[in-house]
Amino acid sequence: QVQLVESGGGSVQAGGSLTLSCVASGYTGSSGCMGWFRQAPGKEREGVAAIYTIPGGVSFYATSVKGRFTISRDNTKNTLYLQMDSLKPEDTAMYSCAAQVGWACQSPSWTKTEMYAYWGQGTQVTVSS
Repeated sequence: QVQLVESGGGSVQAGGSLTLSCVASGYTGSSGCMGWFRQAPGKEREGVAAIYTIPGGVSFYATSVKGRFTISRDNTKNTLYLQMDSLKPEDTAMYSCAAQVGWACQSPSWTKTEMYAYWGQGTQVTVSS
């Protein structure tokens, strides 16, 4: 059973940075796709970034965050990261980690929530102007 626990959210001013972490238990030795999604009040959940968990695996980004956010994974720690720089008020949302085993991540399907079997509870990110 895969369990995902996010941390690192908080409040920051526009232009600031945050790093989100997602610790994946029960994922050891498995390859697959892991991603970050976000949901703002009144909006649908949207894919932010995803990565294929093998060393050097491909990564994908939403257009709105490309060049500002970086997804990475430390397989020795079973931890997924999302480095968020140059944050904007429109980045305010609940950010959740998602995972699927045995799937290499593909575009555009990495953005679809139904492709992921495992989800964390989320961590809130608030960006003030």
